[in-house]
Amino acid sequence: MTNNTGFTQLLFLLQSIFSLPFLCFCLERNTISSGIYLRDPETIVSPQNVFKLGFFSPDNSTNRRYLGVFYTVSEETVVWVANGDNPLINDFSSSLTISKDGNLVLMNGINQTVWSTNISTKTTASIVQIQDTGNLILRDLATGNPIWESFSHPSNVFLPTMKISDNINTHEKVALWSWKSDSDPQVGNFSFGIDVRNDIVQMFIWNNGRPHWRSGPWDGDTFTGQFSLSTSPYQEGFSIGMDDRTGTVFLTTPERRFLNMHALNSSGNLMLMVWDDQRKNWNTFWMQPHTECNVYGLCGPFATVGSCNNDFYFCSCLRGFEPTNRDEWGRGNWSSGCERRIQLQCNYTSSTDIGDRFFRMESTNVPDSAVKFSNANEDVCRQRCLVNCSCIAYAYPPKIGCMFWTDSLIDIRHYSSSPGYGIDLYIRLSPSEFVVLEDELEKVKLAEEFPLFTFETLANATDQFHGNNLLGKGGFGYVYEVHFQRLPGQGMDEFMNEVMVISKLQHRNLVKLIGCCVERKEKLLVYEHMPNKSLDLCLFDPSQTNLDWTKRFSIIQGIARGLLYLHRDSRLTIIHRDLKPSNVLLDLDWNPKISDFGLAKIFGGNQDHGNTARVVGTYGYMAPEYAVEGRFSEKSDVYSFGVMMLEIINGEKNARYYNYDKSLSLLGYAWKLWSEENGLAFAEESIAMSPDLPAQIIRCTHIALLCVQQFPKDRPSTRTVLSMLSHEIVDLPIPEPPVFAVGPTQPTCQVGKNSTNNVTLTSIDGR
Repeated sequence: MTNNTGFTQLLFLLQSIFSLPFLCFCLERNTISSGIYLRDPETIVSPQNVFKLGFFSPDNSTNRRYLGVFYTVSEETVVWVANGDNPLINDFSSSLTISKDGNLVLMNGINQTVWSTNISTKTTASIVQIQDTGNLILRDLATGNPIWESFSHPSNVFLPTMKISDNINTHEKVALWSWKSDSDPQVGNFSFGIDVRNDIVQMFIWNNGRPHWRSGPWDGDTFTGQFSLSTSPYQEGFSIGMDDRTGTVFLTTPERRFLNMHALNSSGNLMLMVWDDQRKNWNTFWMQPHTECNVYGLCGPFATVGSCNNDFYFCSCLRGFEPTNRDEWGRGNWSSGCERRIQLQCNYTSSTDIGDRFFRMESTNVPDSAVKFSNANEDVCRQRCLVNCSCIAYAYPPKIGCMFWTDSLIDIRHYSSSPGYGIDLYIRLSPSEFVVLEDELEKVKLAEEFPLFTFETLANATDQFHGNNLLGKGGFGYVYEVHFQRLPGQGMDEFMNEVMVISKLQHRNLVKLIGCCVERKEKLLVYEHMPNKSLDLCLFDPSQTNLDWTKRFSIIQGIARGLLYLHRDSRLTIIHRDLKPSNVLLDLDWNPKISDFGLAKIFGGNQDHGNTARVVGTYGYMAPEYAVEGRFSEKSDVYSFGVMMLEIINGEKNARYYNYDKSLSLLGYAWKLWSEENGLAFAEESIAMSPDLPAQIIRCTHIALLCVQQFPKDRPSTRTVLSMLSHEIVDLPIPEPPVFAVGPTQPTCQVGKNSTNNVTLTSIDGR
């Protein structure tokens, strides 16, 4: 009885297996032919096991089933969906096969067609194959010719060798479509493709058909508005081609050794994803728009994003334009853009040089809707625009040729921090725009270097410079919470000097200048935001949280690295001349950033020192040779740095320190305690209590005393200071006593009666 039961069960099992002979057969093949069914949850796999075709349910939607193509290394990464708009609900008995008319069809459990390739074909037999590129191809079995492919009907993923296209005759596009959400593959709001107008090719992301993001024109090598495409190794080979027979222009990328794809997410971001085989996940190497600042036409017509920092942005009118709606503009609504301030004259003739002129705006993602006129050199391009009253701007990138604009200038980006990228744009202005006052002339220079803000924008951003937004006051002006500095006491020379110096410097320990304003006799600088404010506020304000020694030592090292860059590693030698705690700003992670370059001196070639009859700086930080004789060099900055080091260790300000028992200045007090081998007693009590730090604190005091020696030749260079701080130099020389050793009532060094100096006294408030 038992044997008969076992035999019956075995027979039933064998019948079940042979009733589905294609199950194992299909798993080992990459094709489906007529008469063969792919049933949920079966798959077919590409020849090299890169992609699978099969059924899936997105996250959080187990009752919905879809047919799709996905990576074998990451089966949740779906690259193509057949029935995104028509899911199979609670149906796990669907199947895929080839119909009698040669189409590929997806049927539900009651044999109703849910999706089909739906093409007119005369073939009687066809076969579908999944390739290692991820392309699903339906072929005529007799000829082998493709009659349909998934690459021509993409979902939200752009794979290598796929062609995203635009037909210049029919305007028919092959484009990506975003999913409705991360778990819903219905067609969403966003699409990605290329657009060919007037022989200019650009990439676009559209939001319900409206431009959402734009790449800028293709110049034969790259998209000119997206310089990151040409600098990333993963983007090399991105190319544009054309099928002359059909008039189709297409965008494609080549196959790689590594797995990669461009994906359009449901929020409208196009992302370059590269597979990390060790971590088994996708890394994002590029994304657009990567912030709100990159959204199409954000600032309206005739305007550009003047500053963008962590999605905080300002818009600026182009040169010669002003806000169309000042009330909206002042409230931070820039969508109405700008309008021309003075109308064009359009009276240029070839025999005279009067009339409209062009203002050059360097390094831009040029506006949308250009008209191309390629058969011209740059001079012809300019003349052609000038004699045409409807031409309001032109550009001449050699790889593209002459481009005109006759409508609004929309979606301009100015790459002020990345000179050499983008295209120079020439904006047509009335000649009276070039007849300007001295301050206006400086604005023209600034506009070529830096984004300009209107005074009204900055006034509204600070509630009319309300005291509640005031961060502090320094020697040359006030600092407000909305990321900029007002400089009522600073002259145009100092203002221009700061802008021109810092705009050419890039270092993690130098503050980043975002833009500026010269208007109504006001001079304002817009800096990146420093949440922890200035070093002097943290050191000398008793209401602030004390800095522990780890932070203080890191700040000392960071300031030294910034100084080394100024003195030795930048293209030009720069002496700051006003180094002090109020000119050191602290970011969110307490990294120090040197600021306020209004008094900085620039040297070229091998020059590294200078002399001036106009001594400017701050009492307590100036080196003796500079205060008395006007001589300055790298070593005068080293002296100021040494004073700052002592202040950071002690927690007291040099200019107001006085030891009543010994009549010693802060420098003299440090020297006395160090020479008595009691250097730890000089440190602020809160940091001297740790048993693990005395040696480092005493060593820093020693280094600081070397920096404040009387004669420049005795002071270490900035590079040597850094080597001492990092213990690359272990043994330190013995310092001479500092020249300013006694308190303010008994100065050992006085400014001569006949010297001309403009020493500035700085407020104790933070800058």
